[in-house]
Amino acid sequence: MERLVKFVVLGQEYSLYTDAPDEDVEEILQLVKAQLEADNKGANVLPSHKIAVLTSLNMAGKYVKLKRDFELYKESVDEDVDRLAKRIEKFLYVR
Repeated sequence: MERLVKFVVLGQEYSLYTDAPDEDVEEILQLVKAQLEADNKGANVLPSHKIAVLTSLNMAGKYVKLKRDFELYKESVDEDVDRLAKRIEKFLYVR
């Protein structure tokens, strides 16, 4: 069930509706805040909107890499399963 979630990022309060579990919302907010801190490095020399864009780009880059790595992993598992199936099939027909 959707509910309103309020949170503060870079001193600004935001609200959004979500049906994500509380644990997921909390984990997402912690990831965003950690990335914002890493991108800002405590210098406060960039305006908050530029830090937000930089953080969005960094997180999107991590997502794209993770997605690519997962696709490679799936391909590798599929190949392993095919090899194993062929070995099992060969073993069954040899007997």
